[in-house]
Amino acid sequence: MNNEILNRAADNIRILSAAMVEQAKSGHPGGAMGGADFINLLYTEFMNYDPKDPRWINRDRFFMDPGHMSPMLYSQLHLLGHYNMEDLKNFRQWGSPTPGHPEVDLDRGVENTSGPLGQGHTMAIGAAIAERFLVARFGEWMAHKTYAFISDGGIQEEISQGAGRIAGHLGLGNLIMFYDANDIQLSTEVDEVTSEDVEAKYKAWGWHVVTVEGNNVAVLRDAMKAAQEETGKPSLIIGKTIMGKGAVTEAGENFERKVSTHGQPLGAAGASLAKTVENLGGDAANPFAVFEDVAKFYAEVLEEKADYASTKKAEQAEWAKAYPELAAKLETFFSGEASKIDWASIEQKQGVATRAASATVLGHLAENVENMIVSSADLSNSDKTDGFLKKTHALAKGDFTGAFLQAGVCEFTMAVIANGIALHGGVQVAVATFFVFSDYMKPAFRLSALMGLPVKYIWTHDAFRVGEDGPTHQPIEQEAQIRLMEKLKNHHGDMSLLALRPADADEATVAWKMAMENVKTPTALIFSRQNITSHMNYEQALGAERGAYVVKAEAQPDVILVASGSEVATLMEGATTLEAQGLKVRVVSAPSEGLFRAQDKAYQQEVLPTEVPTFGMTAGLPVTLEGLVGPFGRVFGLDHFGYSAPAGVLDQKFGFTGENVVKQVTAYLEDFKK
Repeated sequence: MNNEILNRAADNIRILSAAMVEQAKSGHPGGAMGGADFINLLYTEFMNYDPKDPRWINRDRFFMDPGHMSPMLYSQLHLLGHYNMEDLKNFRQWGSPTPGHPEVDLDRGVENTSGPLGQGHTMAIGAAIAERFLVARFGEWMAHKTYAFISDGGIQEEISQGAGRIAGHLGLGNLIMFYDANDIQLSTEVDEVTSEDVEAKYKAWGWHVVTVEGNNVAVLRDAMKAAQEETGKPSLIIGKTIMGKGAVTEAGENFERKVSTHGQPLGAAGASLAKTVENLGGDAANPFAVFEDVAKFYAEVLEEKADYASTKKAEQAEWAKAYPELAAKLETFFSGEASKIDWASIEQKQGVATRAASATVLGHLAENVENMIVSSADLSNSDKTDGFLKKTHALAKGDFTGAFLQAGVCEFTMAVIANGIALHGGVQVAVATFFVFSDYMKPAFRLSALMGLPVKYIWTHDAFRVGEDGPTHQPIEQEAQIRLMEKLKNHHGDMSLLALRPADADEATVAWKMAMENVKTPTALIFSRQNITSHMNYEQALGAERGAYVVKAEAQPDVILVASGSEVATLMEGATTLEAQGLKVRVVSAPSEGLFRAQDKAYQQEVLPTEVPTFGMTAGLPVTLEGLVGPFGRVFGLDHFGYSAPAGVLDQKFGFTGENVVKQVTAYLEDFKK
């Protein structure tokens, strides 16, 4: 293509980006102005997409990491027809489709929610893994590229360590990342915080790396061609760009490479928008405009892209005729519908740890769900995801016929990769580690919730009963933190996260059933390390689908005992003694308070009548159950961290025994009568 028109289009993107921020009186113009050359070249010469069908499954994907550079993305997508000029003028305003940081919007070409640095490019790695997984099953005809855009901040975030290692180890030659290396950060210049050799670091991880002049379209083109020809390694193009490229002062003096332009409008930073617009070839009186020659150029580009997509879709149609069964399977994979599974046929051994029950389910899924990837942070033999692994094999460089990702010790990276897999579409995903290490994953499952991604989080070793490993490995406050997410609604009005802590083996099967059928939000599956006495069969455990249900019936109880997980069995033990003492006792299993509170009021009152004294027991903070026992109820929980000792000893020391249930309930009822 003509470099002159490409430079004109990049300048147009710079003008629109700066004008958006200036009008909003808020935002980040400098990086957007510097990165315009690459994104413009990418969308015109290299990316394959259908302008009329942004959800085309075989499109190339573009994942933005530095969400603060959203003006650049919105301006680029405006040239593709996905945003109108009013959308750009209303940047960062209420009700606008152009929020300050991009939020996933496939119909407008936004592939991922970004903002927390480091996650965007890691999601791209997940998408690249999903593409290789699908190609291994359906053929290279559906191959496509994944492009990522990262900034200095994303490179510095710790997650880039795990992301770079995994992408290099898997040899993701379908992944091309542009590093916008403008040497400027929000409050400092880059050399004030780091002196690392980024090129050497990525080469050590097994990446193809080149460093180029990031605002020179000719050298960028050569770098992109080389990256596309590299099929055995992911590629990193380090583009030495100019922060605030084209910015000038009121007097016309150069105002590029300034820290101030990173996070505030040009006018507030010390430059002049009007003079900058003129310097870039625009009309200062009307910066929200597309140059006529640029508009004509993009009309031709979009026609070429549409023609290419039409050709590829025709090829797919021919493939579908030749392989109708595979075509039907591919359609099912991308339908987003829950897999059809005969849950009742899964036979569970009774009295086992719920992590072991989960392994049984995972083994069944490995044999019956063909589009599922499971990953573990170096704990598969302990979190029991090896139940899945034993029925498949790990993904490896050059071989994506397996379905297990050996992520290594990087919980955060693994979870964000899962988000990328889910965003790509066509592949279901679950990730696992110990519950206490869910802390490492919080930024990832928060974005899962924001984006409405059905990632399954498997968290085992759910309580202080981890035992001898001690307080560093014994979750106390984690469940309370997770339960807070159940109280949040996402932008679609759905419960942002479903958290399930099953009480025994068959309830674990039902929890998995609920997770796999939850295709709108992430699900947390919280499993025990220790064996738990079974009290329900599968049919009874289906009551868990309403969040809470009666496991020990009593029509007119004197007291209700409620818990989730292994504490249900402890309550059942105590209930036997209480009944022997003449009390009428009801026991309720509540694997999900959030789901229970979403039921109709009549059902809630039927299970937990507010007028009946209610006692809760939790291995975590008492607040975990306070929403279920009501204002006059009482919760027995922990107000301290755990200790290193055998699990049975800790149960005795901390009071998680049937004997103490009797003691606590008796005292509570005496106080309640007062």
